[in-house]
Amino acid sequence: MPTIEERKNRHIRVSLEEAVESGVSTGLEEIHLIHRALPEIDLEEVDTSIRLFGCRLEAPIIISALTGGTEEGKRINEVLATAAEEYGIGIGVGSQRIALEDPSREPTFTIVRERAPNTLVIANLGCPQLSLGWGVEEARRCIEMVEADALAIHMNPLQEAVQVGGETRYRGILTRIRELAEALETPIIMKETGCGVSAEDAKRIEKAGAEAIDVAGAGGTSWAIVEHHIAREVGDKEREALGKALGDWGIPTAISIVEVSQSTGLRVIASGGIRMGLDIAKAIALGADAVGIARPFLQRAVEGLESVRSYILELIRELRTVMFLVGARDVEELRRTPIVITGRTAEWLRMRGFNPESYARRGKR
Repeated sequence: MPTIEERKNRHIRVSLEEAVESGVSTGLEEIHLIHRALPEIDLEEVDTSIRLFGCRLEAPIIISALTGGTEEGKRINEVLATAAEEYGIGIGVGSQRIALEDPSREPTFTIVRERAPNTLVIANLGCPQLSLGWGVEEARRCIEMVEADALAIHMNPLQEAVQVGGETRYRGILTRIRELAEALETPIIMKETGCGVSAEDAKRIEKAGAEAIDVAGAGGTSWAIVEHHIAREVGDKEREALGKALGDWGIPTAISIVEVSQSTGLRVIASGGIRMGLDIAKAIALGADAVGIARPFLQRAVEGLESVRSYILELIRELRTVMFLVGARDVEELRRTPIVITGRTAEWLRMRGFNPESYARRGKR
């Protein structure tokens, strides 16, 4: 059985070297923003900043939970945190389980707050660990380790089902979330890992006391495919086949944003296949408060700090330009801008009881 360190390093390598994108679309190509030939604002007026979990961000972008626990993870975290601080965007760390079990690994996570002393930092703990008995004490240690502004509890049932040696105990998780929400002052984000969140689960999460959901929908990196490649490497034929069969499983990102934002009053982070500034604008127009991006940042982090800087500037430039083109002075106006939802995404939403036409009629002026 591979150690946690070996597994983390394999995750990095496979994510960089293999084709691990889901075959399912995010649905964002079926979200159409309405061009304003007379936006009645100047490009220089556009303000991309937001406030999230008590922190000001210069753009509604979070470098999603990636890594930590290994020396390679530390190098990646240092590069990403340096850039996050420079440009005023958020950053999340990978699962901190390895550091809770082996405190000598803590520097691979603490480097994030050291390099990003002022911006939003999100700690990370997994649902499987909660089901095995971890609770308030471990959650507090995760938060304190990186001086976090929020705690993400990642939900990854598909990944654990495919992973060699995965932990698939999910019974009683909502009770544990409720216990954490009542005991902690730090806001809790329930974060999927590539399969999206339904309206039904979003309502239960809200009732349990979480303050936000990171939908992490289908359409980006598929962790079933990542684990498929790892299972193939170690010779586990059953999990190799399972990962291949379920590589496209999940709720597409665009749909999940609507299901969650229309069913709850929670903050919504949209991740899962977000790649461009245009994707960010569409996600926010659908109802997200901010977006998370993972694999593109990982790819650029191994190239170096300048590559990460260039990507952030590209994202912000595209987002600001799209906001100008729809006449949105700030992110709140972008959330109210009309959009047209077509195709499979619109059909899915209608069948689930949501009205895609309502998005096209809002904000007329």
